[in-house]
Amino acid sequence: MTDLFSPLTLGGVTFRNRIGVSPMCQYCAGEDGLPTDWHLAHLVSRAVCGPGMVMTEAAAISPEGRISAHDLGIWSEAHVGPHARLAAAIAHAGSVPAIQLAHAGRKASRLPAWDSGPAVPGWEALAPSPLAFGHYAVPRAMTEAEVAQVIADMVAAARRAVRAGYRLIEVHAAHGYLLHQFLSPLSNRRKDSWGGDFEGRTRLLREAVAAVRAALPAGVALGVRISHTDWVEGGWTTEESVELSRRLRALGVDVVDVSSGGLDPAQRIPLGPGYQVPGAAAVRAGAGLPVMAVGLITEPAQAQAILAEGKADMVLLARAFLRDPYWVLNAAVALGRTEALSVPPQYERGWGSLGKMSIARPVGAPMPALPG
Repeated sequence: MTDLFSPLTLGGVTFRNRIGVSPMCQYCAGEDGLPTDWHLAHLVSRAVCGPGMVMTEAAAISPEGRISAHDLGIWSEAHVGPHARLAAAIAHAGSVPAIQLAHAGRKASRLPAWDSGPAVPGWEALAPSPLAFGHYAVPRAMTEAEVAQVIADMVAAARRAVRAGYRLIEVHAAHGYLLHQFLSPLSNRRKDSWGGDFEGRTRLLREAVAAVRAALPAGVALGVRISHTDWVEGGWTTEESVELSRRLRALGVDVVDVSSGGLDPAQRIPLGPGYQVPGAAAVRAGAGLPVMAVGLITEPAQAQAILAEGKADMVLLARAFLRDPYWVLNAAVALGRTEALSVPPQYERGWGSLGKMSIARPVGAPMPALPG
């Protein structure tokens, strides 16, 4: 039985356990896209408490690829130093530092997520076809030269990420952003070789992945995040995700991070605990590729069951870590695995005695008073 606290090796990178911090957009970078002290505090405070991996929020590969003017970026050499500080701090805490590389496409040029104001374009959004997402501005269809430039930008960003010290590079092709827009027939109506059938619609992602893989040195893992379904009739399907993942495996991808939705406001998502896990299981079984599962994974027993049942190789949490940065430590207690606790020496006084204490508490509940 696969254990939540067992190590996992992907692409020559070993994770101390199978728990990861999923990317969470913070909208707290300056207009230059540089990481700030907020990013350092937000990510390192999770890393010190034991996850096997901590992944940054989506980092834009070009200025026009940002969701908002305050998105994280990695489109220039000026970004390498601040990212290196962030990656080094995560690694020092014991977690594998990972980064997600992204281009927002037609979902770019927006206000931060917590601002409910109307769409106020700050720059021209680009997309495979001139089709708007909901009430967003209508994007301009990309020229073939601009499509090819995305591949070059992705490779350059990946090389910067490696120099910064990230050990897992994830290409973001989910949640309705640019690479997902090319995959789905709902957003890609192109008549050239970048659209049309499955081969055409998947071409940009496949070529970008092949180019990034060729640019990565040994000891750096490559992942891809996909939305396994659009949850809209006539859209991208789980079956297509399985076939795409087979192709990605052949291109040298080490892991697929399986999410869903985000492409079309008409989506009807059956929300519930672990609602995206069946998609991860389908990709794992059909493509023979390691997968990460996400989506309302909140409880330790639930996370353990996903792995034990062979539905995924790693689980990623986001909101659960916002509610409880100590989720990993609390999970070890809840599952009776206190020997697996990975506690910084600065925290040993508080956590090191848990194996000797008879406490059981729900994740997120107030911490009981400790002796001394």
